[in-house]
Amino acid sequence: MNMSRRINRERVFMLLFSADYYDQEGMKDQIESFFADEEEEFIEEELLRIEEQGGSPDEISIPAYLTEGREQIREKTLAIVEKIPELDKLLDEKIQGWNTGRIGKAELACLRLALYEMRYDDNISDAVAINEAVELAKKYGQSKSGEFVNGVLAKFAQG
Repeated sequence: MNMSRRINRERVFMLLFSADYYDQEGMKDQIESFFADEEEEFIEEELLRIEEQGGSPDEISIPAYLTEGREQIREKTLAIVEKIPELDKLLDEKIQGWNTGRIGKAELACLRLALYEMRYDDNISDAVAINEAVELAKKYGQSKSGEFVNGVLAKFAQG
């Protein structure tokens, strides 16, 4: 698995977490704010590390993983946000006894991301999309989130 692809997918997931609160224009602002906050947090952590080790602040350089994937992250996030009504309709049809309004935010972001990848991204296999979504759900969701996300997405993989 390409590590930068995994990191970028996680960053898209983080942005999707707030997608229900913003329209398309608001989401664009959120993305830019996310990148600025991410960079600022990195610099603050580096300054603390340098201070502890007695180095010089002019040694700080922003790592490539924070800047290189920004355009892909921006494009993918906005493409998914645009498809949310369609993705949620598909999810509502497959999830018996539940609907997207009742699903936790972390799980919903994982499901939307994976379903988008399964439906619209030919560069990502269904198995990879599902596996990555399950890992994100385990990391950010509740104790059973991984199982839930896997079960829902398996229904889409089966057709």
